[in-house]
Amino acid sequence: MLYTLVALVIILIAAFIAYRAVKILWFSNWFIGWLTGMFGLTVLVLGIGVGVVAYDVYSYKQILVGQPVATINFELIEDQYFDALVADANGKQQRFSLHGDQWQLDARIIKWQGYFSGFNIKPAFRLDRLSGRYFDIHKETVEKRSNFSIVKSPLGLDVWQLIHDQPKWFSVIDASYGSARYFPMKNGALYEISLSNTGLNVRPLNDVASKAIAEWK
Repeated sequence: MLYTLVALVIILIAAFIAYRAVKILWFSNWFIGWLTGMFGLTVLVLGIGVGVVAYDVYSYKQILVGQPVATINFELIEDQYFDALVADANGKQQRFSLHGDQWQLDARIIKWQGYFSGFNIKPAFRLDRLSGRYFDIHKETVEKRSNFSIVKSPLGLDVWQLIHDQPKWFSVIDASYGSARYFPMKNGALYEISLSNTGLNVRPLNDVASKAIAEWK
């Protein structure tokens, strides 16, 4: 809820900036010069940029430890090639084709540090990447590999990446990866993914997945 409210506040700021830009462009007397028009266009672009940032922030949700955030189901297409159906907590489904024997899901995690950590604000997360790998080391180096983005930032305005790359600019926020360890892919296997403050937890939801894990151990 907190990150949704932050996104809404940014959206309101973006809407105000866009409104002011449109007002400048609509009511200005163009005879007063080219600068007025260019200033209005610049403010409009700024408003759009802030709106895109708001959308990116909105894609992050608060971590509720232990609460399921996604499920993943596998169907065999051919040897070492699987169709993976990922469904998030809101029911949104995405399909990916993974090569290999095992899969891994990564998430982006944002934590508050320093002064703000005392307010007990829960970290936020966003599912990030789904990848496959071969158990055989030789195949891992020579065969086709799979790596997909679950959620993409619009227009390349990636708030998490900026915080991650420039930690000195955002000393009160920490942007890190959380990953589940690799789990086996098998026809009919169904897994559930939940979150902790540091990463992802995976558990089997059917006998096929449980047996696949037991065989790999």
